[in-house]
Amino acid sequence: MKKIKLLIGLLFLIYTGFAQPRTLLPKWGTDTLGYHKILTDPVNNAIVPWYSPNPGKSYDFVINQVWNFWNTMRTDKNGLPYYMNHQVWRGDFNDRRGVGGDQFAMALSSWNLYYGYSGNEAVKEEMKFIADYYLTHSLSPAGAAWPNIPYPYNTLIYSGVYDGDMVIGPGFTQPDKAGSFALELVKLYKMTNTTIYPNITDKRYLEAAVNIANTLAEKVIEGDENNSPLPFKVNAITGETGKLKHNSGNGKDDQLSSYTSNWSPTLELFLNLIELNAGDSAKYREAFDKLLNWMKKYPLKTNKWGPFFEDIPGWSDTQINAVTFAQFMMNHQEFFPEWKTEVKGIFDWVYKTLGNKEWEKYGVVVVNEQTAYQTPGNSHSSRQASAELQYAALTGDSSAVENAVRILNWATYMVNTDGANCYPRDEVWMTDGYGDYVRHYLRSMAWKPELAPEGQNHLLSSTSVVQLMEYQPAINKFLVPLVPIEMVKNTMVHYRVFDQVSTEVFRLAEKPRSVLVNQKQIHETGNSGAEGWQWKSLQTGGILTVYHLNGNDIVILN
Repeated sequence: MKKIKLLIGLLFLIYTGFAQPRTLLPKWGTDTLGYHKILTDPVNNAIVPWYSPNPGKSYDFVINQVWNFWNTMRTDKNGLPYYMNHQVWRGDFNDRRGVGGDQFAMALSSWNLYYGYSGNEAVKEEMKFIADYYLTHSLSPAGAAWPNIPYPYNTLIYSGVYDGDMVIGPGFTQPDKAGSFALELVKLYKMTNTTIYPNITDKRYLEAAVNIANTLAEKVIEGDENNSPLPFKVNAITGETGKLKHNSGNGKDDQLSSYTSNWSPTLELFLNLIELNAGDSAKYREAFDKLLNWMKKYPLKTNKWGPFFEDIPGWSDTQINAVTFAQFMMNHQEFFPEWKTEVKGIFDWVYKTLGNKEWEKYGVVVVNEQTAYQTPGNSHSSRQASAELQYAALTGDSSAVENAVRILNWATYMVNTDGANCYPRDEVWMTDGYGDYVRHYLRSMAWKPELAPEGQNHLLSSTSVVQLMEYQPAINKFLVPLVPIEMVKNTMVHYRVFDQVSTEVFRLAEKPRSVLVNQKQIHETGNSGAEGWQWKSLQTGGILTVYHLNGNDIVILN
């Protein structure tokens, strides 16, 4: 009898409001977005992620499924993974197009961040496979006018060889894509260049990046309003600039494909090589200055951002060029005294030119891909969100945060339960849905750690490149032979980074007991400039920030 009374009382409490009322639960609408019906917050009718109203849980689900889809993709007719041959996924037959121009650099960029987040060693091996194959099947001859740089496209789809441009044809390359790939090679060198397996890993990634940087630095000119310091497309063999109708943006006389502003990765490449003292630092500094000065003088003032995508026959201003440069500015404020105003100006241009209000009734404004193709993009919108969250974290201006989070919610609808990632009204692009998608969620979590999944342990950011990441209970005792066994048992996270001086941010399920750097304990501190660690409690778990100044092997103990 007591049990019956207790049950009746519990039901009464739920009915009268002790538990969350049914009216406050998210509700499904009748509109479909991507693969799913739209789920909303009933108070504001604002879009929430389809998988769960909890953003962290949903973001974690979609990026894991996207990775799994890529990693388990079918083998193509020539024995390569499908994504090594095609830019668009087809489940029923092979798409007729080859790869996207920045497809492999984008993949390496996302998987680099995802490795630290997941600790999945298969991610690192995937990165090495992509880099190894592309390097051995894509480079222009050493005697070419533009030597030792990769071609962006396989003009014979199943050849396994990348030898030209999708539109212009064999022999033509895209210098901006060469720069972004070389940057990822530098990161991969930092990831794999350890003393643990000296006979397996060497400096070939760095050497290839130096060769690419040498060619780009040698070819940089001053540039003007219709010609960037490096052309958008050029014949690597002859040095002839590619010809595409109206691709300079004046719409009349200049038919040369001589303009793009996608130089942020190349700028980063030069800075990385200078810091490593690899290659010709003086030449890289000269090229860096020319590129940076041109970016400041022209696109930053004119908003003439120009083309990125190789399959557009004429002129187009693209969001990726504009916002990637905004991110570069925020990452290198020392070069931009007015960066706060200038970055905000780029964001304003994006929304004025490419803003999409189709889902405004769900409380979100998203972003179209480019002026020549006014279609909302999963990658472009999530890029906008991550950049605006970075701006908010750096400036304290939170006016765009709500829309940024809703953009991320919106972009989850493009991911199916199996990890297929499709534009709202387009196709499953290997570029936009994979390499140029995952990184924006991980960067968003880095700038707003509350968006990371609760109850789990994940690295969200590092100022260095992660070489090893092990989450409990996957600690590899072989890699830390000097650590006592009792310490191994209490390890939450063990990781190693390239640089001795670095800062890492984690979302952890619980506060750690201590942190060791190269087996020496560092102390909890309130000073961000000193070596030590800080903890910020959240409703579940919290955020750990580790500052280390003299070591790169870190153990987090519970």
